[in-house]
Amino acid sequence: MKGLAAGIGVVFFSPILIAGTGTGMMLASSADAVQSSGSFSSCLSDIDSDKVAEQVTKILDGASGKDVHVEGLDLPAEQVPNAQTIVAAGLSLDVPRKGQIIALATAMQESRLRNLAYGDRDSLGLFQQRPSQGWGSAEQIRDPTYASEQFYKHLLKVSGWQQMTVTQAAQAVQKSGLPDAYAQWEKLATALQGAIAKSFPGGGDADGKDTDQDKQSATTGCAPGQDGSGFGRIPEGSVPKGYSIPKDADPKARKAITWAMQQLGTLYQWGGSCTNSHGPDPMGRCDCSSLMQQAYAHAGITLTRTTYTQVNEGKAISLAHLKPGDLIFSRGTAARPQHVGMYMGEGLVIEAPRTTKPVRITPIKDWTILAARRVL
Repeated sequence: MKGLAAGIGVVFFSPILIAGTGTGMMLASSADAVQSSGSFSSCLSDIDSDKVAEQVTKILDGASGKDVHVEGLDLPAEQVPNAQTIVAAGLSLDVPRKGQIIALATAMQESRLRNLAYGDRDSLGLFQQRPSQGWGSAEQIRDPTYASEQFYKHLLKVSGWQQMTVTQAAQAVQKSGLPDAYAQWEKLATALQGAIAKSFPGGGDADGKDTDQDKQSATTGCAPGQDGSGFGRIPEGSVPKGYSIPKDADPKARKAITWAMQQLGTLYQWGGSCTNSHGPDPMGRCDCSSLMQQAYAHAGITLTRTTYTQVNEGKAISLAHLKPGDLIFSRGTAARPQHVGMYMGEGLVIEAPRTTKPVRITPIKDWTILAARRVL
């Protein structure tokens, strides 16, 4: 989903930077990273996939990573949200399940799913991508969503990657000095992908097989009709034909959504108060967080002003359990997102997107979601 990304419904922790040697995007020794990155098994081919999925699901549903043990992960509170970002980025780019598994296995080998601020030479981030090799700026590479999208874009350019083994495809992108090292993470990556994919609306195929319906919905993580795609192209500033606020929506959520919809078509204004979006003063218009704040104010609920603080409002929820009125966050990081919208039900989100764009309704499949909060 240009949409759906990681860290939904979990307790977020700042990355823990552990001294070691990064490896990716160069002819360097991945073994150095394996030796220096903590207590990981050198062979995870016999992991209990069901147990991994069970523990990962607990974290996705809000359990503290400090209280959950995930085989193969020594910092699950940090690693699971990063894995979720990788899966969500894959969904947003229509990358098949195998591609997501390849990405997860690669990040496990390169950084142990940690957003590293160091590495061999100038390697950084989840995939140890290098600014000097054209992967982006250091700041961009440290953005897990950006780094994931860049990995996928390079993978999709590899001819025949879907017919390759996981390690062959990963090596075609990474060009590592230890091309066979990625294989050890395949089973763990498969378990992570399966558990995380099910956290999105509509879930995934429990057996990990591509059924006909999976092929229709795997690109978004949503069953048809649940990701907003059924409404087709939605003209900016309009309500899609056939939409109505779900009857079971909380009354306060209904008021908030209704008020937000009254601002449709008004231009975005960074720093705008959203107190008079139809008036002549630009500063009375809405930005993303003021739209949320004022919508809920009209429902009798007080929210703080910025995305950085709204991401801590209410309680964290899993994307699989979204209800109308829930806030969803994207861009930046899960702990410090840069954008917020309100879920309307029926796979739709209302938002004030950015400068020059009006308040609008978009399908949730177009979102890379980093976190979701229920403020009711």
